[in-house]
Amino acid sequence: MIQENIKAVQENIANACAKVSRLGKDVNLIAVSKTKPLELLQEAYAAGCRDFGENKVQELVDKYEAMPKDIRWHMIGHLQRNKVKYLVGKVWLIHSVDSYRLAEEISKEAVKKGVSVNILIEVNVAEEESKFGLSCPETIDLIKKIAVLPGIFVKGLMTVAPYVENSEENRQHFVNLRKLSVDIKKQNIDNVSMDILSMGMTGDYMVAIEEGATHVRVGTGIFGERTYSIS
Repeated sequence: MIQENIKAVQENIANACAKVSRLGKDVNLIAVSKTKPLELLQEAYAAGCRDFGENKVQELVDKYEAMPKDIRWHMIGHLQRNKVKYLVGKVWLIHSVDSYRLAEEISKEAVKKGVSVNILIEVNVAEEESKFGLSCPETIDLIKKIAVLPGIFVKGLMTVAPYVENSEENRQHFVNLRKLSVDIKKQNIDNVSMDILSMGMTGDYMVAIEEGATHVRVGTGIFGERTYSIS
């Protein structure tokens, strides 16, 4: 089932790219494996997935230890500063940096461990009160401050769009994030690139791709509905 789901998602990615004259290889599929057991991750891995996204530090670390080492792990959930030390050196990309203090902590751990950490700045484009992330006007100022920190590289932007029944309702949010990334790129800030736009999930990733997403985060579309352990 998972293999078929991945194939269907990849076909959808190819179709969305073709619609706007993009190449399918320019879009990275992140299998969002939060709350999923190892057996399902192993199935996704066997089907060719090498990018996996988690939103809890402990779960990511446990799966990192158990899964093959050619996987690129993505921290996509809200990150607390006291958990940073467990992630640095294990994750390929942290999507959810939304404050200077968090970036500073990541920098400190990166320097301590002698590694570099790729990060994205989380932008609350829709300005939902229930979501983490910066407003668009705050983003450039924060990036300028973060850019001088050692051991971290700002690779782009991420957003979590609202949950909607009709994916078209999120198109403008994706347009706005892309515009923001273009504005930031024009500033030519050292140690900052806007190569990555992490936007779009199971319900709206095709629209996100049409508007420039380079990384889409698909969980339900690959693994089915989430399950939560009772503890």
